[in-house]
Amino acid sequence: MERLTTTVFNSDDGQAVRIPAEFRLDADHVSISRNKSGDLVIHALQASRGAALLEALRAVSEADVDLVAALEAGQAGQRLLRGCEAL
Repeated sequence: MERLTTTVFNSDDGQAVRIPAEFRLDADHVSISRNKSGDLVIHALQASRGAALLEALRAVSEADVDLVAALEAGQAGQRLLRGCEAL
């Protein structure tokens, strides 16, 4: 595993870490957590995962148009649960 030393910048409300070009993130936001050893773990968050999912559903000719509309309206959970009752 590649390891580099970098700079920590302090401000009134937190800190910032300079990320070297070799570790550049392709994201606008990250999630930060600590593992059991106390090390910080940074995960890049994809900003448009929901939009990408909706676009993929639209691209599939068999996609249920009503399901896509329900996802966009935020009511997919209720519709999916009703569909599972028959199982």
